[in-house]
Amino acid sequence: MTVALHDAATLDAVDPLAAYRDAFVAADDESIVYLDGNSLGRPPLAVADRMTQFITESWGTRLIRGWDEGWFEAPLEIGDRLGHLVLGAAPGQTIVADSTTVSLYKLIRAALAARPDRSRIVIDRANFPTDRYVVQGIAAETGAQVDWIDTDPATGVTVADVAAVLGPDTAVVVLSHIAYRSGYIADIPAITAATHAAGAVVVWDLCHSAGVLPLELDAWGVDFATGCTYKYLNGGPGSPAFLYVRAEHIPTAVQPIPGWMGVKDSFLMGPDYQPADGIRRFISGTPPILAMMPLSVSLEIIEQVGIDAIREKSIALTDYAIELYDQILAALGVTLSSPREADVRGGHITVDHPEFPVLISSLWERGVIPDFRPPTGIRLGMSPLSTSFTEVRRAIVAIGEELIARTERSNL
Repeated sequence: MTVALHDAATLDAVDPLAAYRDAFVAADDESIVYLDGNSLGRPPLAVADRMTQFITESWGTRLIRGWDEGWFEAPLEIGDRLGHLVLGAAPGQTIVADSTTVSLYKLIRAALAARPDRSRIVIDRANFPTDRYVVQGIAAETGAQVDWIDTDPATGVTVADVAAVLGPDTAVVVLSHIAYRSGYIADIPAITAATHAAGAVVVWDLCHSAGVLPLELDAWGVDFATGCTYKYLNGGPGSPAFLYVRAEHIPTAVQPIPGWMGVKDSFLMGPDYQPADGIRRFISGTPPILAMMPLSVSLEIIEQVGIDAIREKSIALTDYAIELYDQILAALGVTLSSPREADVRGGHITVDHPEFPVLISSLWERGVIPDFRPPTGIRLGMSPLSTSFTEVRRAIVAIGEELIARTERSNL
């Protein structure tokens, strides 16, 4: 099996973002090919110093005084920064706290409360398990009904899919911007507009789009959104999620987990819950200040590069991966399960083959680390800031070599 080795080297040589690979731990380690940045991004090198500084200077010397010296406002300040750089959101609408699952729960319950005369939730069966499980749990506890969308894997959720299930009793639509398996990009503006025309509101899961392509939540009229920060935002394993609520909804929003950090005066220790006037009302307990430090470093890098440049390289990486698929994997019976059209393709592609469930361990053993998604999919997640074209080539060549070797062993 051969593929023009100079192609990847040439692409790396002219890549305007190539130098940013040096900003990440072990990105230059040639023994590892890492194509799982859409599950867990590499750590920025500067995180170590930032964490040390925080521990020794802020936490270590200021101690409890830190809450009066910046910690208390950190979820809102980092949220505003993320909103500006990544989400297309004006200040006062985004916080960083909790997990995506908890944020989804808060937002879906708030969306239901915003439409008290309606009781149906729309979601697609191909959505990420957490989204489906949270919706099912909320339906069980509130008596709401779930309307399921069955999507075409080749297209993902479309405006027509959503319009077909919207009705006078629809309260909220819950969808992912990018399909976690195929990488298909849903049309947020059109689907949001269709949902509003039916009198409902929408909750968007941005886990696979935040940090890899431009978002314009304010301009698109999005009601509620959330997403994780450990994928393309490189916040680290278990880093806190972000939560966005459109400004017009905040004054009347009812979130279901009231806590002392989300009230008008947290240190009054009042007898009754009085939600804060702004987005702070969506904070419940004490937010994970220490865990926000890596995200702050990553946002500094994104500010230097610009989200448009990140998207441009993302398209180039996935285009190159598809070219290599055509050259190497297609003839081996591998199926491309992601869109070929860049305008509807996110930052990853998925390829399928019946042998992939047992092949993935062999790839990991040789230092090639993609992701696996049942039943037979290898997902190639290319993080534009830290992934090289050479890594993409090496990964797809390795998949082809392992598949040929397994087929030959099976024929003995």
